Amino acid sequence: MRRIFSVLFVAALVAAMTMTSALLALAQAPAPEAPAPESTLTILNSVGESVEVPVEIADAPDEQQTGLMGRPALAEDSGMLFVFNDEQQRSFWMKDTLIPLSIAFIDSQGRIVDIQDMQPLDETPHLSAAPAQYALEVNQGFFTDRGIQVGDTVGLPI
Repeated sequence: MRRIFSVLFVAALVAAMTMTSALLALAQAPAPEAPAPESTLTILNSVGESVEVPVEIADAPDEQQTGLMGRPALAEDSGMLFVFNDEQQRSFWMKDTLIPLSIAFIDSQGRIVDIQDMQPLDETPHLSAAPAQYALEVNQGFFTDRGIQVGDTVGLPI
């Protein structure tokens, strides 16, 4: 009986050490990197300057639902472009989104119809002021810093 207990104890100890090693390796693994930008769009601001923005494109429902949730950062001059099949009032929230963002709602003609700032983890809906077919999320302050306003036009990569 004592021998069986010893064998079981050693087996349990080895299993615990293996599990601990696996958990430590997982905890020390680098966070998954954001996907590389898929395209670049160009925004023509009100003073005639062109602003290029590398974007990831979210055009499938699962990509749109996830968006930038869980990411610890977004590259400084890049964004995520949400592409919808039709033009209608859009609603976004910041559930599980860790970084402050600005969002531009864009109509089917590529005109920015609304810009809003959104705070991390805020579940308050942000409704577009007018119907939109696209939405562009970028780091908060991106639009202001580059003189981009409602009425400016976006050369969409779609």
